[in-house]
Amino acid sequence: MVEAILIDLFSLPAVLQNNIQGLLCRTLETIEKCSSIPAPFIYVMCCQVQGSEGKGEQDSLLPALRDFQSLKKRLDVVRALTTAAALYTIKQRLDEKDISSIKIILPTLRKELMKVYIDHLFTPVYQFEFEDLQVASDCNNLQVTEPQSEEQTLSTQDVALIQSEIQTYLESLPSLKGELTILKSSLIPDDIFLHGFTTRTGGISYIPALSSCNLFSSSKRRDPQVVVKENLRRLANAAGFNPETFHRVKTDHANAVCIMGKTEPDSYDGIVTDQKGVTIAAPGADCIPVLFADPVRKACGAAHSGWKGTLLGVSMATVNAMVSEYGCNVKDILVVLGPSVGPCCYKLPHESAKEFHRIDPKCVRHFDSATPYIDIRRATRILLESGGILPENIQDDSVTDQNQNITFCTACHPDKFYSHFRDGTNFGTQIGFISIKE
Repeated sequence: MVEAILIDLFSLPAVLQNNIQGLLCRTLETIEKCSSIPAPFIYVMCCQVQGSEGKGEQDSLLPALRDFQSLKKRLDVVRALTTAAALYTIKQRLDEKDISSIKIILPTLRKELMKVYIDHLFTPVYQFEFEDLQVASDCNNLQVTEPQSEEQTLSTQDVALIQSEIQTYLESLPSLKGELTILKSSLIPDDIFLHGFTTRTGGISYIPALSSCNLFSSSKRRDPQVVVKENLRRLANAAGFNPETFHRVKTDHANAVCIMGKTEPDSYDGIVTDQKGVTIAAPGADCIPVLFADPVRKACGAAHSGWKGTLLGVSMATVNAMVSEYGCNVKDILVVLGPSVGPCCYKLPHESAKEFHRIDPKCVRHFDSATPYIDIRRATRILLESGGILPENIQDDSVTDQNQNITFCTACHPDKFYSHFRDGTNFGTQIGFISIKE
């Protein structure tokens, strides 16, 4: 069922621009009378003339709207200088209403163009259908019908121009929810490594559960890849790394490790490198983003350690990869546990809790309950120490007194961090990142 209709009047042929009111009037008549396209919300996308920013969006179309009082209350006219700006503004209004099913009425020649914008600005959460805009009009004796043509295929150059337009617009948007903040560990030497853990502030993601520096996009969330890419660009600019040489683990909640420079696995939760200027990262939204640094051999790693990965030993798998690939001594490797859900909040079913109880009974509270509290950080520390990592080389602020607090509980700090456990399925993601300075 269509939840909203978008009428694209942004780039009409020049001969039709002066008759935009008549065209809108005709289209609204069709919407009002035709039961095949009912929708509670209607959005009209128009081109804004330079210097007309002060005018109300609907002022110039009021004559066309006068006869459509039943539609007027649910009709929204959006004017912008570019298609990217107009469509992104409409996306925000769709998201405010949690709308996912949209019909777009547009000139035939705009269809392939619009599909490219949609592919970049939306995710598979949304469903679109298209209908041709009937541009023939008898107003003012104007008889113009859009020329018929075969479905167009856009050139690579056309697609690149659209991508550039979208990127330029997103870069112009203000940061939300405060300044971009990076948490840094005092354990990792600044003269050799660039590193940090992100928080949720300082990006452009506007959906409440994803606001504002979300760094992960998926087919199940409303943040498109271009928004995540812009958040990453802002992070890279603030931290001082190159976003073009950034590599994030492809999580599978297991223990595979990717060796930078070798064949990349389809999925992996650990990544290591000894290449300078290459930034590697692991996500976390309750799961632990773990960073590894060897200042002697100048190698580093990152791992995503959720409860499954913790039990499978992903952190020691990352350590072992550094030892085998780069000749690291396990006693030289420094490990920092990033923001993650703490034992104060995190619960698992009893069967899963048994596995943590086997590692150490102190990893589980209320063991006899159906859903005991679990300390995945403690389990991670125990497994690392069992593998030869020195206790003093592990930073976990929940048990150690460091100069800076890194290991916050993500679920306890909604103003600072995303949390899958707290926020549900449409959650945002922060990361831990590290690179060897050039």
